Amino acid sequence: MTKDNRRMKNEAHARIKINQLLEEAGWRFFDNEEGVANILLENHVKITQEEIDAWGNDYEKTKNGSLDFLLHDSNNKPICVLEAKKESLHPLVAKVQAREYAKTVDAQFIILSNGIVHYLWDTKKGNPKPIYKFPSPGEIGAIKEWNPDRNALANEPVANDYITSIQMPDYAERPEWNGSIEASKDFIWANGLKFLRPYQLSAIRHLQKAVAEGKDRFLFEMATGTGKTLISAAIIRLFLRTQNSRRVLFLVDRLELEDQAWKAFTNNLKPDYSTFIYKEHKGDWRQADIIVTTIQSLMFNDKYRYEFTPTDFDLIISDESHRSISGNARAVFEFFHGYKLGLTATPRDYLKGVDPDKVNKKDPREIERRMLRDTYATFGCEGGDPTYRYSLLDGVKDGFLVNPRVLDARTEITTQLLSDEGYAVAVTTEEGEETETFVSRDFEKKFFSDKTNIVFCQTFLENALGDPITNEIGKTIVFAVSQNHARKLTEVLNDFAEKLYPGKYNSDFAVQVTSQVGDAQQMTINFTHNNFNGKTTWLEGYKSSKTRVCVTVGMMTTGYDCPDLLNICMMRPIFSPADFVQIKGRGTRNNTFDFKHKNELGEEEIIKHDKEVFKLFDFFANCEYFEEKFDYDEKLKLPKPKKGDGEGGGGVDIDQYTSYRPDPIATLKEQHIGYEGMKVDRMLFNKFEDRIIMDDIIKKNVELGNWEHVISHIQQEIFDKPEEYFNLEKLRKAAKIDRKVSIREVVEKIFGIIPKFKSKDELLEAEFDKFISIYPPEEDVNLRALKYFFKAYVVDQGIRKIIEAKDFHALQTNPTLTISQFKEVATKYREVIPVYINDYVNLERFAA
Repeated sequence: MTKDNRRMKNEAHARIKINQLLEEAGWRFFDNEEGVANILLENHVKITQEEIDAWGNDYEKTKNGSLDFLLHDSNNKPICVLEAKKESLHPLVAKVQAREYAKTVDAQFIILSNGIVHYLWDTKKGNPKPIYKFPSPGEIGAIKEWNPDRNALANEPVANDYITSIQMPDYAERPEWNGSIEASKDFIWANGLKFLRPYQLSAIRHLQKAVAEGKDRFLFEMATGTGKTLISAAIIRLFLRTQNSRRVLFLVDRLELEDQAWKAFTNNLKPDYSTFIYKEHKGDWRQADIIVTTIQSLMFNDKYRYEFTPTDFDLIISDESHRSISGNARAVFEFFHGYKLGLTATPRDYLKGVDPDKVNKKDPREIERRMLRDTYATFGCEGGDPTYRYSLLDGVKDGFLVNPRVLDARTEITTQLLSDEGYAVAVTTEEGEETETFVSRDFEKKFFSDKTNIVFCQTFLENALGDPITNEIGKTIVFAVSQNHARKLTEVLNDFAEKLYPGKYNSDFAVQVTSQVGDAQQMTINFTHNNFNGKTTWLEGYKSSKTRVCVTVGMMTTGYDCPDLLNICMMRPIFSPADFVQIKGRGTRNNTFDFKHKNELGEEEIIKHDKEVFKLFDFFANCEYFEEKFDYDEKLKLPKPKKGDGEGGGGVDIDQYTSYRPDPIATLKEQHIGYEGMKVDRMLFNKFEDRIIMDDIIKKNVELGNWEHVISHIQQEIFDKPEEYFNLEKLRKAAKIDRKVSIREVVEKIFGIIPKFKSKDELLEAEFDKFISIYPPEEDVNLRALKYFFKAYVVDQGIRKIIEAKDFHALQTNPTLTISQFKEVATKYREVIPVYINDYVNLERFAA
């Protein structure tokens, strides 16, 4: 193809993309049954099909290499100017020209586009902002009519009863109210009333001050346990009450936090404001004032782009923003207009020990460093100073939090695991559950050594804080590497408990609480409420859980509140500062709680116990890593593995673990699959569709959103079975899909959750849109070259190897990406694009 032909093709693509975006947004080139044409030329003339045809393949045939459209509202008055540039020009170069024309026709809005990147400019409210898609006529009208009052937001009085006055407007007139919070604790507790603490009020006032200064992005860096959800409720009320928001979006990164946030907002803001969980109200979510959802739900298949408009929410709050808007999830956050608040418990300096010049770019520590840095940049806090900061030390000093007593319990193996050659990588599933896998299989084998796990458990049991009433092991959470590791640790702990405390627990001492276990979410609730597997057998009438230890991976990391938790065990290496802060934070909450039990006469005695400390068992020197040189409170001498029972019932027969061997193979059959067995005919997908729809287990779990169960069931019960031998590759070919697909994607297509399988190019376009929404290009960037390089790097493994090896000489003869095309890419993006793609784009989806 000649250079001129390539240019014509690219310019035609720009024109087609802009026309498509207009039509998708509901604008009309011609009169039709939906209404009269509302797209006109700049001289107010309607466009004819003949004129569109006459423009041909590029905008060079129009003046200045551009074509101006004038968009009219329902009253046939100009509302928006669309400046359409050719692909080789950055749309922002037309800013001045477009504004002059908008003034002439009295249009408030301007869209600047070259078919690759697009900007929406409300000329009365600041600068052009990147957009994914063009606003609809109704959306533009809504933006025009929406006039939030920044002064009202900044000056709204907020007192400590800002939430209480919604929950119980007449609380001060009630006879149980004794004039102060301190004197009315029983009344407050019985009615679940929420009063804002001094530091929470300070956070809100810092936000109001930032609003008064013209800012619309805010970041709160607050220690775990300081009540960020309650502060969020107060801020939501502040925005809704002052009419600075019509609807609020609250983003979380875990399923369990959806329900937790919904309960909190419902309890704190009802009846004034309603809260919906999006997945439970997909048809009527617009009726709510507050929408709670996981970021994964909106990201899957780019749902946010097709089921929402950028103006649906005027306030977006990102809970644990380090996670919920990390990587390309930030594209969701940037999609919506409006005020934006980030909440994080992770201080920026928690990676101060990481040298970016010495860390491999694929090392998760470097990824975390960039994510944390990007979080602060997203909220305009590049210097590291958030809108408001309240640290763990602040909370301890003010008496709201407690510090841990850290026990250094590293072994030779766990110390070795901290080296660059043996780190762990966190993987978040679509459901938000986190697992970790080791980069080095050798270390993984050593880590899963049963002897090592026994040493971990024995060390914990010999040094754990005991319950202050019964002296049995205090309530504990153990954080494991994986679901399989959690199962092994649970078995070892229960074996120890049976030997140490015969007949007391009957295998209920420790319980695996992970996503693979049925009713795991209810287990976490029962553990908090002290009725997990019943009550303790150590003291009659004492309300404490029989189960003493929950062994989890990621379920109880964020937002979980258990006030009488006394021990936390990190039986895994942690390289995420967010995870470290959250895990440590499970024990810092609630420095005072009441233990209750009945005496011999059946009378209830209340023993008040101040939680002055909790123990944090660190088997991997995680504290040293995050605190650089941590002064451990206690260094433990680890027990050596023992054989036999030993003295005092403390020994465990290690041979019973190490002698384990897998079942021998009973039979080995070899079967030749003939031509008919491998044939993928055009009816295969229909047959698979019928099989899936008839399966009640699949149907039920799809309705519940239990995708892990759906996928597991299909893999075990349907795939690779005699007769059809269904598998993903055969289904892909049968459906004529030009890329790999996942089981979930196939099932969603079958149940109509998604309308079609997106092509490889459609996915590439969506990924590039996300990228440029996070890294908006400057005016001097060649956008066409940027886009071509982005796509080539995603789809071509050879290109990735060349770029990663910096073997640019190989591009001289490369047919996909030539050296001249590479040189057209702005220097900054030659590094940014590969790092972004390797970190956040699922390259498997683009494999042929």
